[in-house]
Amino acid sequence: MRWGAVIDTRWAVPFAAALAFLLRLPGVTRPVRPDEAGWFLVARSWNPAPDSVYGDHFVDRPPSLIGLVDLADRLGGPVTLRLVGALAAATMVLLAARIGRLVADEAAGRWGAVVVAALTTSPLIDPVAAKGELLALPLVGLAMWWALVAIRAGTPARAAGFAFAAGLAGAGALGLKQSLVGGLVFAGVLFLGSWKWGPTGWRRLAALVASLAAGAAVPLLATAAWALAAGVHLSELWYTVYGFRAEAASVLADDTSDRPAERIALLLLIALGAGVVAIVGGFVVHFRQHWLAGRTVAGATGAMLIAEIAGLVAGGSYWRDYLFPLVPPLALCVTLLVALGGRPARRMRFVALLSLVSAAVSLAVWFVLEIAGVIGYTEVAAGEAIDEVAEPGDSLVVFGGRADVQYASGLPSPYPHLWSLPMRTLDPEYADLVALLDGPRAPTWFVTWIALTSWEAPGAGDLRAAIDDNYVRHGTGCDDNAVYLLKGVERPPITPDC
Repeated sequence: MRWGAVIDTRWAVPFAAALAFLLRLPGVTRPVRPDEAGWFLVARSWNPAPDSVYGDHFVDRPPSLIGLVDLADRLGGPVTLRLVGALAAATMVLLAARIGRLVADEAAGRWGAVVVAALTTSPLIDPVAAKGELLALPLVGLAMWWALVAIRAGTPARAAGFAFAAGLAGAGALGLKQSLVGGLVFAGVLFLGSWKWGPTGWRRLAALVASLAAGAAVPLLATAAWALAAGVHLSELWYTVYGFRAEAASVLADDTSDRPAERIALLLLIALGAGVVAIVGGFVVHFRQHWLAGRTVAGATGAMLIAEIAGLVAGGSYWRDYLFPLVPPLALCVTLLVALGGRPARRMRFVALLSLVSAAVSLAVWFVLEIAGVIGYTEVAAGEAIDEVAEPGDSLVVFGGRADVQYASGLPSPYPHLWSLPMRTLDPEYADLVALLDGPRAPTWFVTWIALTSWEAPGAGDLRAAIDDNYVRHGTGCDDNAVYLLKGVERPPITPDC
C-alpha cells in the first residue's frame, strides 16, 4: 500500500498523534539542556521583589512558564517537563486535524496533522528539550480552532463564548513564549474577514472582537495581579518580559562574530530539509487560488504566517526551535493546498511525505549517534565532575551562560545571569561579575566555558585580572574549558567523564 493511501485512512491522525508522543520519549532520557536547566534553577530560587520578578536570577521569560517549570520540578523535574512537551506535540497533531476538517475536509486535515507529527519530532529541529515554543503549540491550536468555530456558531452567545475561549488560549500561549502572537492574529484577522466578506454582520463582529479581547485580557490581568500580590513593580514585569528583548536585540545586532550568520544559514538549511520552505512556498505560489476559494481563512493564515516569521526574525538568535511556532500555520497551509486538488494537492502530498521521510531518516541517524555515544554532553560531564568533589557551601559561576553545567553541579550561583545574553546586555563590561569575584561572595568555583575575549567586551581584561588575583587553575573540562578554584580552598582534582 502506498504511504499516501495510508495517510488517507481514518487511523492516520490517532496514529500520527501517538507517534508524535512516542518519538519524543527517547529525548526524556537525555541530559537537561541549557534553557531547561536555567528555568529549573530560576524556579528553585524564585523570590520575587519590587525590582526583580524572580529574585536571585534574571530570565526574560513570562512567570507562567517558570510557574509551569516549578510545577514540573515538584512532580519529577526535567522528565516531567519533557513528558508535557511530548503531550503538547501529540495534542497539536489532533488539533491540526480538527482545524483542517473545519476549513476544508477530513482528508485534507489528515495531511496537515501528519506534517505536524513530522516537524515536532524531527531531530533537525529538536526532539529533546521542552521549550516554550513547543509547550505553547496546543494553546495556539486551540485559539485557531475556537476562532473558526466562533464564526460558524449558530447563535451570538455561542459565537461570543468561543471567541472568548480563543482569546484566552491565544494569550495563554504568550505566557509560555511572549512572542507567540499567532493564535490571536489568526483569530483577529479571521473575525475581520468574516465581516468583510461575510457572513458576519458588524454587530456580531463587535461582539466577537470584544469577546476575543476579553478572553485575552484574562491571563494578562492574572499575571499583573500576581505581580502586584508578590510585590513586583509592573514596570519590572514589563521590562523582564518585553523591555529586555529590545535592549538585547541591539546587543545581538552589534555582534561582529560569524555566529549569527552561521545560525541563520543552518536554520535555513533545516527549514529546507524539514519541508518548511516548500510548504510556505507552495502556500505563497497558490495564494491567489486560496484567496478565491476562501478569502477569510486564506487571509488569516497568511497573517499568522507573517506574524510568526516576523517573530522568528526578531528573535535575533535564530535557534532551531524557533521553527516550532511555524507549525500551526504550516499545518493549515498543507491542509489548504491539499484541499485545492489537482497539481497543488499532488505536490503538497509529495512534500508532506518528504517531510515524513526527513524526520524518519534524521531520527534514525540521531538514534544511532546517541547509542554510539557520538553525541556528547560535555557540559553535564563537567558539572557532575565538580559535583563529585564539591563540599557543602560551595558555589559556582559559569562564564558563557551554560546553565546545564550549573544544574549538573548541584551548586548555587551568586551571579544573577545564567545565560550569556542577559550577561552581555545587563553586565556588558562585566563590572558586576568582577565585583563578585573580588568580593566576599566570590564563588568557590569559576568555569570559563568560552573565551573571556568573546564578544569583544571592554571588561575582559578586568575579568582576567580578577580571576588571576582570586583563583587558581584546578582542572579542565571535556572541551578544554578552564575550571578555577578559589584561592585558599582545597578540593580534590576534578575528573570529568568525557
